[in-house]
Parts: sequence; C-alpha cells; structure tokens
Amino acid sequence: MNAASSIIIPLINPNEPSARLAGLHVAQGQFIHQGDKICTLETTKSTVELTAETDGFVSGLTFIEGETVQAGSILGYLAVAPDWTPPERESIAINAITPKQLGLRISQPAIKLAEIHNLDLSQFSSDVFITEKMVQEMIDLAEKPELVLQDEQIDPRSIIIYGGGGHGKTLIDIIRMLSIYPILGIIDDNLPVGSSIMGIQVIGGSAILDELTKRGVHLAANAVGGIGDITSRINVFERLSKAGVSCPTLVHSTAFVEPSASLSEGVQVMPLAYIGSEAQIGFGAIVNTGAIVSHECKLGDYVNLSPGAILAGEVIVGQATLVGMGVTVNLRVKIGENVRIGNGATIKQDVPDRSIIRAGTIWPE
Repeated sequence: MNAASSIIIPLINPNEPSARLAGLHVAQGQFIHQGDKICTLETTKSTVELTAETDGFVSGLTFIEGETVQAGSILGYLAVAPDWTPPERESIAINAITPKQLGLRISQPAIKLAEIHNLDLSQFSSDVFITEKMVQEMIDLAEKPELVLQDEQIDPRSIIIYGGGGHGKTLIDIIRMLSIYPILGIIDDNLPVGSSIMGIQVIGGSAILDELTKRGVHLAANAVGGIGDITSRINVFERLSKAGVSCPTLVHSTAFVEPSASLSEGVQVMPLAYIGSEAQIGFGAIVNTGAIVSHECKLGDYVNLSPGAILAGEVIVGQATLVGMGVTVNLRVKIGENVRIGNGATIKQDVPDRSIIRAGTIWPE
C-alpha cells in the first residue's frame, strides 16, 4: 500500500450524517491486520463495526471515544511504518466517499457520470440499483429546477409534502386516510422533477415555494424527520414559514389522543401512538409509531420520539431532542434540549442539555 491509507467514517444512514463513536478498539502506534475491528459507530437507528481494510500501524487518531463524528471525517490512518507522520487534520466531502462505503448498488457508467459532475451520491437510496439514467436525472434537476403543475385552479385545502423519503411516504398514507387535504405534490431538492412516489408527483425543489404560495398553496407537511441532525427538520419549518406556508397537525386514525391533551401546529402522531391526559406537545414534534406519552408530559418544539419510546407521567423533554426506538423514561424525569438518546436506553434521572446517551444503556451509567 501507499505510505498510509485513511480510515474514513462511513455514511451509515443517508438521513443521518453523524454518528457516535461508541467504542474505539485501537490505540496510537498499534499494528493491526486487515479485518481487525477499529471502532464501533452508533446512530439512532443502527450500530456498525468499522474494520481495517489493510494491515498497518494506527496513526493520527483524531477523535476519542464518546465523540460525535461526521461521515467523511478521517478517524486516523494505517501507515506502513510506526514513525510515519500524518498530515494536518482533514475531512473528506460526502461526495468523495465511495459507493461501497455508502452501501450503494450502482453501475460503473453511473459512477463515472457522478464523478464528472461532482454529484453527491449520498442522496440516493441504498434500496435500489442506481443507473446512469437516474444519475443524469439528478444532474438535470440540480441544473434546472422547475415547477411542474397544471394551470387549473388549486384547491385552497391542498397540501404539499416537503421530502420524498420514508417519512414522506408515511405522511402520504396518513393524509390520504384523513381525506381532508388533497395532496398537490412533493417538494424535494434531491429528486427528479416529474418522478413519482406512491402515485404523487415530485413538482420541484424548495426554489418553487414562493411560486406555490402565489398560486394559493399555503399548507405543507414537513417530511424531513431530522434523525441524527434535527437542524435539517428545523430548517424546513423555517423555510416554509418564510414562504407563508403553515403545517397542520396530522394524527393517524389509529393513534389515541386524550381530549385534555394539547397538540401544537405541525405535530405528527403516527399509528398506534398514545398521548395522555393534559400532555403538551410542542410545535413540529413527532410522536412515532407505538410511542407512549403519558399524562402531563411536556414535549418541546421539534422533539422526535422514535417508534416504541415510552415516557412515564410528568416527563419533560426539551426542544430538538431525539429519543430512540424503545427508550424508556421514568416518572418526572426532565430531559434537556438537543439531547440524543440511543435505541433501547433507560432514563432514570434528569439528562443535561446536549447529552448523548448510548444505545442500550441505563442513565445515569
């Protein structure tokens, strides 16, 4: 190999560009073999073991266990000699990560075309085989955003879906079931205009919002979940508000909300969720499938409760906090703002602002 090869943090989930360095299994200067475990990475959805792609001496470690790392960052190097000196700290752009690291299935012509146009491959789903035609459609969209709508009069109750990923599909089903808001189309900066998701057309990117409001569209559903980086969801709400678009509260018919509970604008309550007596749910919060919010709980703005999370009575959750799947929070616990709680954790005492709770652990440890 060359003098040294980079150990790059992979993109585990296209919707979650950051991960927690849950375990660092190597030390500076240690010699390891190809296939040896280097570190354990955790997102709110999964845990991944990063292994060595070649033999070498570990050098230039840039992060410590427990830190949050971004996809594309360099964790360190594998060098041919123990005295090799690493360069200054650097990072690799997401679009420089290989398709293999992204977990993508993609043709060689598609890879070459993406490289020529410096296209970010992380915006593609790992669920489909990516062809050269699909890459060209994405390039065309980036170069020429346009509004694809017919000239007929728009129903004032019409709603747009902002985001065409998995969360967007769930919202399409909920809105169709409610039969209140006709779905006009999907807004997504990363999908080809004119393509279709669950029979709903992609009508453009965020650049068409002002044109939509001029034509009478004033309702939207924010389908950006913000898992891993809640700022992406917050930014969408701000973009919609600036354009004069509001977000109605959406509650699946199988969810149960007590009459004394209060739900703010933009709240989304998924199937089989429960919201108890006098609970207060803040603006833009998500109460996901099967989640339980017991009596007198208070959820701040933009809180995201993942499927199966359970909050006992009188729990307070600060704004922009992410609660993983199957998390249990004890009675009267207060969780701070911008906290990330990994899947399956048990929270027994108050959690300070901006804390990261490891998946499957008991807090306090």
